[in-house]
Amino acid sequence: MVSTGDEATTFTAPLANGDLDSFTLEERLDEAPLVLVFFPGAFTGTCTHEMNTFQERLDEFSDAGASVYGVSVDTPFALNEFRGQLGLDFDLISDTNREIVDEWDIAMDFTELGVDDVAKRSVIVVDSDGVVQYAWISDDPGVEPDYDAVLDAVQSA
Repeated sequence: MVSTGDEATTFTAPLANGDLDSFTLEERLDEAPLVLVFFPGAFTGTCTHEMNTFQERLDEFSDAGASVYGVSVDTPFALNEFRGQLGLDFDLISDTNREIVDEWDIAMDFTELGVDDVAKRSVIVVDSDGVVQYAWISDDPGVEPDYDAVLDAVQSA
């Protein structure tokens, strides 16, 4: 599992930014610290609340020099719709092939729902050298991160 102090494994994935683009981690390090907010699924209650909270606090993260990106296994098309409906000013990364959640060992199953290999609710902060400065990973998808702790990590990165 990805941990503080690890070198973040680079990846390339579709980016839902109102259009469709591409996101490559190593090419975005100049935007660091990067706040990668992994969530299990678009259009669900807790995920919607979490994305709205990051939107409400986006100026605080921007003022600290950070770039926020949401990440889920939803398709980029679904993520663009989710982003648009919520009015998010930050982009969403589609890990529809589950490469990131598997590589970073932050995948979980909702066995009772028959849904496998979605992102655990997690927040990873990566600095400009590609090193993980903060890693919060929850086994409970109903628990949201401590937003103040994430901001503190960004300010320390």
